[in-house]
Amino acid sequence: MQSKRYASVGARCVACGCCLKVCPMGAIDLKYGVKANIDVQKCVGCGRCANECPAGVIEILQRGEK
Repeated sequence: MQSKRYASVGARCVACGCCLKVCPMGAIDLKYGVKANIDVQKCVGCGRCANECPAGVIEILQRGEK
């Protein structure tokens, strides 16, 4: 069953990799080393990545938003 929430990365991502290290689902990779990319099929919306992001560009959304 898919989670009701998921993470979304904003355009101002600095590709530091902090989110990648804390994701328990392995749902994040660094797209070309420029921006974090979240696989929304794997993401459970736990919020660990958003809490860890030093740039504050990751938000947790309800599925069906954005």
